[in-house]
Amino acid sequence: MAMDERASEAAAGARLGTDLSDAVVMFHEALGSLMGLSAADHKALGIVRREGPMSARELAQRTGLTAGAVTGLVDRLVAAGLAQRTPDPGDRRRVVIEATEPADAAVSEAIGRMVAGMAEVTSHFTTEQLLVVADWVERTTAVLREQAQVISRRSPT
Repeated sequence: MAMDERASEAAAGARLGTDLSDAVVMFHEALGSLMGLSAADHKALGIVRREGPMSARELAQRTGLTAGAVTGLVDRLVAAGLAQRTPDPGDRRRVVIEATEPADAAVSEAIGRMVAGMAEVTSHFTTEQLLVVADWVERTTAVLREQAQVISRRSPT
């Protein structure tokens, strides 16, 4: 494969990743707005809902946010009545964050429509093609998480 052709493919891949990232952020910004939250707040709440109670440090590691940013984020979720700080059952000196409310009906409906739409998209691909797509998504996700951590370590708080 020629060098120019490879560079063109790399640029196309970067563009796909950027377009996907933009669409994901816009989708989650819209979902968060249904609850009066930012996209980051909504995604962090989703992590706590899926993975269960966790310390602020664990949430910071999971999101790539700084400890200070997570403190503010958790304060907003608590103020909105969507999360609470509770003593860690394994170590009463620690506090964990846990979700307090199930997802809002409008949010659940929006997610259900998105899941149905994605099922329609995937129905057009073979199993082998979906494995390639899954590999690309997993690799892209790993790069995005790694780069978010690099950036957050360099950002002033």
